[in-house]
Amino acid sequence: MRAFAFCAVLLTLAGCAKARSAAPATAPLDPVLRLRQDVVQATQAPGVQRAAWAVAVQSLDRNERLVDLNSRTLLVPASISKLVSAASAADAVGWDYRFETTLRAAGPIVDGTLRGDLLIVGSGDPTIAGRAGQDVTAWIEAVKAAGIHRIDGRIIGDDDSIEDPRPQLAWTWDDLGYPTGALFGALNLGENRMVVTVTPGGTPGAPTSLGVEPHAADRPLANRTVTTAAGTTQLLWPEQRPGEPFLTIAGTIPAGAPPARVNVAVGNPTFWFASVFRNRLLGDGLEVTGDAWDIDDVMPRVDRAASTVLFTHRSEPLAAIVQPMLKESINLYAEAVMRLNADGAVPATNDAALAGLRRRLESWGIADAQQLIDGSGLSRRNAISADAMLALLQRMQDATNASPFVSALPVAGLDGTLESRMRETPAAGNVRAKTGTMSNIRSLAGYVTTRDGERLAFVAMANNFDGNGAAANQALDTIAVRLAGFSRTR
Repeated sequence: MRAFAFCAVLLTLAGCAKARSAAPATAPLDPVLRLRQDVVQATQAPGVQRAAWAVAVQSLDRNERLVDLNSRTLLVPASISKLVSAASAADAVGWDYRFETTLRAAGPIVDGTLRGDLLIVGSGDPTIAGRAGQDVTAWIEAVKAAGIHRIDGRIIGDDDSIEDPRPQLAWTWDDLGYPTGALFGALNLGENRMVVTVTPGGTPGAPTSLGVEPHAADRPLANRTVTTAAGTTQLLWPEQRPGEPFLTIAGTIPAGAPPARVNVAVGNPTFWFASVFRNRLLGDGLEVTGDAWDIDDVMPRVDRAASTVLFTHRSEPLAAIVQPMLKESINLYAEAVMRLNADGAVPATNDAALAGLRRRLESWGIADAQQLIDGSGLSRRNAISADAMLALLQRMQDATNASPFVSALPVAGLDGTLESRMRETPAAGNVRAKTGTMSNIRSLAGYVTTRDGERLAFVAMANNFDGNGAAANQALDTIAVRLAGFSRTR
């Protein structure tokens, strides 16, 4: 009986072994399907699995959609909307466009004295004394070259070519004190940012003091900083509180600490430009009897048509301006560039620019997939689909990476906002993409070449994630690195 049972077991095992050997081998997963699975897996990582995600990946070489995850959903893009500003402005005015700013004498020059006001007439150049422009040294030399040694009048900033500077819709009030929230206007200098120095008191609870450079002395400030015990954490920040004309500097600084520098927005950019320029004139030995003014506060109005041009400053071309705008994500530049969509409207309002932008997007077939209301992406009312952004990238593609648009994108592991990301991965030196960063919002959009040499355009956006920003960036980087390593054959 035992022998029979033993034989039965052997027969059963033999039958199972035969069945196993006869089963067909599992076919390897298609590389594209595996890519899609890996992308979805990245969106389910800790810290981002509860986010609203949209991912779209397109093969530029094969005109094939490789990944499509909620690609028609409208999400807040943050700073990848700067790609729309750059592309639409280039379509509106061309990559060779230059902003012009003029110095004008509103009176005769008699024996070295300008008997009247000096006007600074702007058209929206965001780069003067900034990362894509030169300072005003040549302007001062031009005044001297005109034989002027004394100005018996005011220094007036004329910003009438663009609507009065104001925050764009749905900019959060707590951004406005920082340089990232600096207001844009027809006149902008030094990217409309200044430095406030905070000096602690000698003992905990002792008063602190605020200091600014002479040309910033007219910026109203309120000091709400506190001296704390030596060795405690220093934390200082600016607040442009709603309804207050002054900027608040708040926070703590330890006793015995060296003076701290806080970068802040300048407030009214027109008055700021006139104030700085007046200070520079005085510093270069010219006499100025009048104060700095915003033309909106001058009564009666100055007749610009009756003035004489002393100097015309032309900015770098748009192709050069978008380089720092995209690589370093400068909001001020993006607002100025998007305003070029106003198609010659005077004053160039944000509404006119948005109307021009929509006309261009309609001609590209993507107008209905966006609700953009500013140029920088700082507004939380902005919305766009991954499909629309991908269509823009397809339109702006350049196989050589040499076009003004593509060459301005940050390069993973090398420069711009991607300098410290994706190093020592297949994406390093390969991925060219614009980043987007706001509280609980991260995005990445650009181009990558796969392991097989196939060119891809991609967009990935995450809204309302539950973890920290590092976790969201890691998820985006994981997607980009996976695309860089993608192969159809291996």
